[in-house]
Amino acid sequence: MDFAQAFWVLLLGSLLGLELIGKVPPTLHTPLMSGANAVSGITMLAALTLIITAKNNLPLLIIGSISLGFALFNVVGGFVVTDRMLAMFNRKPSKKLK
Repeated sequence: MDFAQAFWVLLLGSLLGLELIGKVPPTLHTPLMSGANAVSGITMLAALTLIITAKNNLPLLIIGSISLGFALFNVVGGFVVTDRMLAMFNRKPSKKLK
């Protein structure tokens, strides 16, 4: 895969993602982000594969590094949001009367 193909895949994937996320109502963003962790994990593996196979091709190394950074950011953000969402279901400790 040369630079032009990798760039078009990145560009079209970004535009498709932006279009899909823009049509989701705000009440569904949290469950969507939690479910996107698996997809971002696959994206991280693909980016690592691109970095490994790029060898000395600098543009592919840069694209792979950028996509790895975005995927890692999405995975970490998804875990943080999921943790906060699950924390809402914990019961708060009741105050004891003295």
